[in-house]
Amino acid sequence: MYDYEREHNEILRRRGAECAVLLKSDGSFPLDAPCELALYGSGARRTVKGGTGSGEVNSRFYVTAEDGLEAAGFTLSTKTWMDRYDEIRAEARKRFIKDLKRAALKRGTLAVIDCMGAVMPEPEYDLPLDGTGDTAVYVLSRISGEGSDRQPVAGDILLTGTEIRQILRLEKQYARFLLVLNVGGPVDLTPVMSVKNVLLLSQLGGETGNILADILLGKSTPSGKLTTTWTAWEEYPAVGDFGDRYDTRYREGIYVGYRYFDSVGREPLFPFGYGLSYTSFEVTAGTVTEEAGRICVGASVKNTGSRSGKEVVQLYVSQPEGRLDKPYQVLAAFAKTEELGPGEEQQLTLSFDLRDLASYDAERAAWILEAGEYILRLGTSSRDTKAAARVRLHGEAIIRQGKNCLGKPDFADWKPERQPAGTPEGVPVLPVYAAVFQIENVDYALPEETDPLAASLSDEELCLLNIGAFGRKGAVSAVGEASSSVAGAAGETVRFAEKEIPGLIMADGPAGLRLSRQYTRDENGAHAVGETMPESVIELMPAPSAFFIRHFMSGGKVKGEIFEQYCSAIPIGTALAQSWNLAFAEQCGDLVGDEMERFGVHLWLAPALNIHRNIRCGRNFEYFSEDPLISGRFAAAVTNGVQKHPGCGTTVKHFAANNQETNRYGNNSLVSERAMREIYLKGFEIAVKESQPHALMTSYNLLNGVHTSERRDLTEDVLRAEFGFQGIVMTDWIIGALNFGKKKYAVPNAAKIADAGGDLVMPGGKGDLIAMLKGLKDGSLSRRQLEINAARVIRMAKKLNGEAAVRRAAGKEENNA
Repeated sequence: MYDYEREHNEILRRRGAECAVLLKSDGSFPLDAPCELALYGSGARRTVKGGTGSGEVNSRFYVTAEDGLEAAGFTLSTKTWMDRYDEIRAEARKRFIKDLKRAALKRGTLAVIDCMGAVMPEPEYDLPLDGTGDTAVYVLSRISGEGSDRQPVAGDILLTGTEIRQILRLEKQYARFLLVLNVGGPVDLTPVMSVKNVLLLSQLGGETGNILADILLGKSTPSGKLTTTWTAWEEYPAVGDFGDRYDTRYREGIYVGYRYFDSVGREPLFPFGYGLSYTSFEVTAGTVTEEAGRICVGASVKNTGSRSGKEVVQLYVSQPEGRLDKPYQVLAAFAKTEELGPGEEQQLTLSFDLRDLASYDAERAAWILEAGEYILRLGTSSRDTKAAARVRLHGEAIIRQGKNCLGKPDFADWKPERQPAGTPEGVPVLPVYAAVFQIENVDYALPEETDPLAASLSDEELCLLNIGAFGRKGAVSAVGEASSSVAGAAGETVRFAEKEIPGLIMADGPAGLRLSRQYTRDENGAHAVGETMPESVIELMPAPSAFFIRHFMSGGKVKGEIFEQYCSAIPIGTALAQSWNLAFAEQCGDLVGDEMERFGVHLWLAPALNIHRNIRCGRNFEYFSEDPLISGRFAAAVTNGVQKHPGCGTTVKHFAANNQETNRYGNNSLVSERAMREIYLKGFEIAVKESQPHALMTSYNLLNGVHTSERRDLTEDVLRAEFGFQGIVMTDWIIGALNFGKKKYAVPNAAKIADAGGDLVMPGGKGDLIAMLKGLKDGSLSRRQLEINAARVIRMAKKLNGEAAVRRAAGKEENNA
């Protein structure tokens, strides 16, 4: 490995246990030393490092549970069991792919479009559990990915009969047994809740197996907390729609995740914010202060156990119910301790601005704080808190005056009968007066900034600058390999060298850069060696196409020197958020930024921060949480880490209400104005205001009947005017194949996207150019708007290329010195 690979993997291994959540423990673990161990389960050898689709990372290698445990000195007594399981699974996979292709054909579509990311449920089988030793580990894996949603069936969200039978038997058969969950999202553990030791390892990238070994041996202590509620499948709310092919109604309104469970008083298996440790902690509330609406809560955390570890302190607020209904409580702040040894203590301060708790009143198009008592609750999960203070707001405060602009669904939001918040006694009461808050009036009249260079371009040149650079790789652009400059990159923009307009190169994410491992270069650009797209995509293609790619695009005689660009696979988004450690998230961003510098990438198509609205969403593993505060703050931390590097930026995505993969290109999310603003847009607002990412990607879906990429109100009014976004806006990768098959809603139109203030239609194609030129001719698209869009692209391209050039020059000077 290169030095950077070693350094990055060392960081990820050292910090990875912060993402793992200890769900149950009876003290049997950690172990004192390596021993003979019986390793079972779907993830024993086929450990999942991350999900499929754009989240795949072509790292040099990744460490499985089997690899990590053996490297740590364990003797595995179940090699034969793993061999037999591999054979069973391989046969099941062949049948699964064959069935997907047959079903897609019946629907009049292609499996590669309609079934991308489809999850094969775990097969049923019967193998003897005859591993020797007195310790056993069962690694239960699940994978999901872009293009398909999870299902509440055995082998996916539910456990199979085989898994239940094996897990319960192992719990009785071995003196020490650990159930390890190598999953990207919740599974229903109801049938195996009698198991005494359960670790949510999650999917931690290239070092997953080593991190597991370190946790088993106590070299690292799990200190993660859940960012999504885990419970029995039938206990999740069924208020809103999910999985409808064309229209998805978000009837649950603002009651998503713990906001629902806490409000209705339903007890989950493992609540939001929950997680144990190898040690124990005592959390004591300290002084609570208020100044100009900003609240600060002190907390003392003491390690009362016998091992070192870290604890996360969480601050929730119950708001008064006035004219607007409110959830029982919402997360307002959080903080994580340093590593504390036995008996050590640390003082933390958790702070938030009351303005950030404002509710959106759609009748007045305003963010308001209603008069009454705001109860501050301090603890270590949403269900383990104590009242720390009461903030009494005298009078209603209007925080921001805006406008409704996102459309109306055909239903009214559901409202629960909320659990009473109570009036805790014996805690300080802090008076706050509405007069302390000044009304922010949003100015929606954005300056129409262009520049002479954009104005000097011809109509066709302007259109090309609003479209991704299409050319020789257009045929495979659907899966993110549309760049000629960097092999395996997702796409790039047009460059006009004679006009000194450079291009922007983009690489997929969000669990690290997804580039080709090896490549050659000639006068036509960079060419991948040995791979062009993930096997998970190739296997879904019609046989002739798959044969061509495997034998002609992925192989053949290599001409010229072979270069390498191995990238590091970081923890999936959900796992990263489970660390509740913003410094670690920023460090992961810094790591990715370093690799962007090395390989010449300007924009990373990450982080993704859509909300975990429903555990069935196949892409939830990429996203951080069911909570917008967690989502926004982690996206900002990752962005700040990347953008420390000159010439590098992030692309936050998918804007917005992209919460299912079923018919993702043509599904209409029907959402109320209030739910959009308080739940689905809030994280983006936080990310923009805390980190100002250089780019943003719109989503495939429609919002209240209009594609998000075609909504000027979303791009200009909300994103730019209200949030203050300064970067460029691009579409997700829209491809011609979207026209294949029957549909209710039309495919996004390039002219409409540009007219809405979208700066780039990606990855670009001749059809997009034709549509824009037609729009100019018929007047549906103004040249002035194209100039404004092009000016933003030009400014960003010059900024990032200029910074990169300065960085390279400084590097040469340093090397010469």
